[in-house]
Amino acid sequence: MRNLFITSLVIITVAGTGCTTVNPQTGEKEPNRTGTGALVGAAAGVIAGGIIGDSKKAAIIGAGVGAIGGAAVGAYMDKQEKTLREDLEGTGVEVARVGDNIKLNMPSSITFDTNQSIVKPEFFPILDDISQTLVKYESTLVSIEGHTDSTGSAEYNQQLSVNRANSVSNYLLQKGVIRERLVTSGFGESMPVADNGTAEGRQANRRVEITLIPVTES
Repeated sequence: MRNLFITSLVIITVAGTGCTTVNPQTGEKEPNRTGTGALVGAAAGVIAGGIIGDSKKAAIIGAGVGAIGGAAVGAYMDKQEKTLREDLEGTGVEVARVGDNIKLNMPSSITFDTNQSIVKPEFFPILDDISQTLVKYESTLVSIEGHTDSTGSAEYNQQLSVNRANSVSNYLLQKGVIRERLVTSGFGESMPVADNGTAEGRQANRRVEITLIPVTES
């Protein structure tokens, strides 16, 4: 299991090497953060499930981020959740608590134009609020996951989900969230939360999710 964690993190860590993609925010080339879609999905699933591998934890702590003691984790995440709920009320971003993790669901209708991966300017203030909270509560890994509906080819949807996740990650990076905390992945159409046979279902499936996972001492 330890080897699986390390292998997964090597695949999707922001500091990965290999192929390059074009940053949709800046137009510049940068390392491909996702690799092969299926492998990325499996790897990100490990992180989104609330498990941070030793190598990634070491990188985060090595960047000066403190780990949280076991008994303090719940209270730390409670405060962060409260701040996010207050700041994001009425914005269209859903805040959910899953154990000690916090999940933010950002529908593409409020973050991106159709078939585009550049964040809408009107969404910048919301991402600014999220960034401020992430900088204040720094002892978390920030997993950013892109998803689409099933319209179009699977290959196109996979790349769109990757680009959208990277756009959100790049914005958070510009606002002071350190690179070591950020992990991006694209799931394309593979993880729907609603029926793609209806317009409402497709709209729900077009989303970017941010999962905040506490960095713990144990």
